[in-house]
Amino acid sequence: IMSKLTAQNTLAIVVDIQQRLTPVLHEAENFVNQNKKMIAGLKALGVQIIVTEQYPKGLGATVPEIHELVADVPTFEKTQFSALIEPVSEILFAQNIENVILLGCETHVCMLQTALDLREKNFQVYVPQECVTSRALANKNNGLAQIQAAGSIISNIESVLFQLLGDAKHEAFKTISKLIQ
Repeated sequence: IMSKLTAQNTLAIVVDIQQRLTPVLHEAENFVNQNKKMIAGLKALGVQIIVTEQYPKGLGATVPEIHELVADVPTFEKTQFSALIEPVSEILFAQNIENVILLGCETHVCMLQTALDLREKNFQVYVPQECVTSRALANKNNGLAQIQAAGSIISNIESVLFQLLGDAKHEAFKTISKLIQ
């Protein structure tokens, strides 16, 4: 049984949107802009966010446009491809998180392995399709298909943000409405 998305039971992981990787991604500029929109919405709704960086010595830090939005959130370095590393796992279990929203790249590698690990631990995973990419579009599409086959929900920015809102009377409704215009 899936639990409803709420700010209390949901956490977002921003996976590896890094300086040396991002420029070679399919539709990189749009990908970054969509993630900025999603992250701004999640912050307005009070959803906790965590950032991972794959081997930042080699791939650089999180791109500045994203980093400015997440400068105040926990950021963890990793070398394994899955973002479900020990400190991330500790936060998820300590806070009784049930739903994880995954943003980032690459869809068919780090995103896929993270989704598989989260599903194995019985988390419900949401992937807004505009907020993921790979170097090749075919790999993004294949990665999304594998993620969905493993039981995750392939969604979109509006669906996820409006599920979290739940009601037009929510204090963040105007903020979210402006973001998605």
